[in-house]
Amino acid sequence: MNTTDTVHSAQTIDEIVALLQACMRRHFGTNVGIANVEVPTLGGSNRTIIFDLDDGDHTRRLVSRQETYTLATTPFLPPETQFKVLELAYAAGLRVPEPIVEFEPNDELGRGHVIEFKAGESLPKRIINHQDFAHARRQFPLQAGEFLAKLHAIEPGKATILADLPDSRDPLDAQRQRYDFYAEPHPVLEYAFRWLEQSRPIAMQRSLVHGDFRIGNVLMTNEGINAVLDWECAYLGDPMADLGWLTTPAWRFGNLSKPVGGIADDEGLFEAYENAGGHAIDVNSIHWWRVFGSLRWAVINIMQLHGHLHGGRRSPAFAACGRNTALIEYDLLLSIDGKLK
Repeated sequence: MNTTDTVHSAQTIDEIVALLQACMRRHFGTNVGIANVEVPTLGGSNRTIIFDLDDGDHTRRLVSRQETYTLATTPFLPPETQFKVLELAYAAGLRVPEPIVEFEPNDELGRGHVIEFKAGESLPKRIINHQDFAHARRQFPLQAGEFLAKLHAIEPGKATILADLPDSRDPLDAQRQRYDFYAEPHPVLEYAFRWLEQSRPIAMQRSLVHGDFRIGNVLMTNEGINAVLDWECAYLGDPMADLGWLTTPAWRFGNLSKPVGGIADDEGLFEAYENAGGHAIDVNSIHWWRVFGSLRWAVINIMQLHGHLHGGRRSPAFAACGRNTALIEYDLLLSIDGKLK
């Protein structure tokens, strides 16, 4: 076990595991124990620890998610809100992990929760290129369209906890506020903000929006989507936002001619979405949300670099985000100019 890896509170992984075991015993009895601990190297807004919970007769694989980015400008939902949104999605029968336990103050684990472990691959390059996922790639546009249609059909009144979020009130202004806080001027982003402000589509009826639905945040088996993860960006807004974000150039992973995750054209996605009861597709609105998606991704990369430099989240991956911004700016200019659909 790696005992040098730390969270923002300077707890070692061994210390976190000991606290996790005490937490699990408070909820599930003193006879349970933790084994087979795994610490994934990926993940941007949470510390993720995978473990077996064993009561002597049964073993269940679970996942602990601890908040690590705590600055006031965080775009991420508080863990307690994430948990409630996940409960809502799980109750609606969506392919998501079962929410298990929220951390309490006496757990000494900060803000976070434990959810069901779901098997599958999340690494985009393997999903896009490996022969094992050939069938899953064919299924993905259909399954993604069906998932988003079902998500957007959830009654927004059940998610009023999200109503006062900056992203729910005005997602473009929310990005502007975060961008201004980091005080890192980018002329291309200023241009993109102006273009987006002048080109706003007519908003559709507000829906529960995942906010980060894409390859990389879904667990894939050879049959397709096994679970949708990472609900920390959910809000109430235009359902076309999820379709635009999924097809944003950054999430094509180099296969720019394949808008849906770098593996498929978008016609199948749109057809599946509408056939499953989703809103009527507005291609002009989706184009706006794709441009917005690149802008938002640039702001997130600035945030990650800021967290590396000033927020106590030092990581080579976060440091590299500073360079990523220039690549995203290139995508932005091509998209606005109509050269990248």
